[in-house]
Amino acid sequence: MSAAPAELLASAFLHASWNALLKREREPQVAVLGVLFAALVAAVGAAALLPGDGFPSRAGLLWALAAGVFEGLYFVTLAAALDRASYGAVYAIARGGAMVLVWPAAALLLGETVSRRSAAGAALVGVGVVVVAVAGRAHSSRGGILYAVACAASIAGYHLCYDRSLSAGAAPAPVFAVALAVALPMVWASVRLRGAGGAGPDRRAALRWSLAGALATASFLLFLVGLSQSGAGMALTLRNTAVVFAQAIAFAMGEPVPRRQLLGSVLVVAGAALLSWP
Repeated sequence: MSAAPAELLASAFLHASWNALLKREREPQVAVLGVLFAALVAAVGAAALLPGDGFPSRAGLLWALAAGVFEGLYFVTLAAALDRASYGAVYAIARGGAMVLVWPAAALLLGETVSRRSAAGAALVGVGVVVVAVAGRAHSSRGGILYAVACAASIAGYHLCYDRSLSAGAAPAPVFAVALAVALPMVWASVRLRGAGGAGPDRRAALRWSLAGALATASFLLFLVGLSQSGAGMALTLRNTAVVFAQAIAFAMGEPVPRRQLLGSVLVVAGAALLSWP
C-alpha cells in the first residue's frame, strides 16, 4: 500500500497549523512576506540536502515557474482573506473551492482516472466543505469571502502546475524552492503597494514567521511527495482534510465553531477515508 495517504494527511495538519499562525498576526498581509521568506530559506536548504536530480527536463522547470505565479497569488489572497474573515471559514472555502476546480481539470486535461469510489469520496468531501463554509460565513465579511474564492483558484492553479512539474521528472524540494522564489517578489510588491512593511519585525515576530515558514515548507514537501505517488485530484482531496484540523484549531483559538461546521468536518473525514481505502 502506498504511503501517499499518510504523507498527505500529515501535510494537511501542518498546513492548517501555519495558516493558523498567520491568522493570529496583527497584520497578516505584512506577516505573510516574512513567512514566505522563511519558507523559501527552508526550501532552498531542503533542495540542497535532499537527494534528487532537480530539473532533468525543461518542462519541469517551466511548470515550477508557473506554479510560482499561482503561489504568489495564493499568499496575497490568503493573507487578505484572513484579514477580513474567520480562519475556519477562509480555510474551508479556499480548500474546498480548489477541489471543485481541480477534480474536473485533472480528469479532463490530465487524463486522470475517476472511479466511482473516488468520485463518491470527492463528493462527500465537497459537501462537507460547503457545509463548513456556509456555517462560518456569519463571521466573515463579503470581501473576505471573495478573497477566499480567489485563493481557491490560486490553489487549484499551483496544484495542477506542481503535478505537471513532478510528472516531468522534477524533484519536490527544488520545485518548491523555485516556485517560492517566483512568488516572493509578487508578495513583496503587494506589501509595498499597501504602504506597509516599512519597519522590520521584532525578534518575537521573526521567530513566529520563521516557525510558520518552516511548517509551510515541511507541509509542502510532504504534499509534493504524496502528489508524485498519487494524482492531482486525490492529492488535493486528501489534503483538504486540513479543514478538519482547521476547525479544531479555530476552536482552540476561541473562534465559534457551530454544529454545522462539525457536521461538515465529519463528512470531510468520511470522504477522505473512502478515497484512501486500499
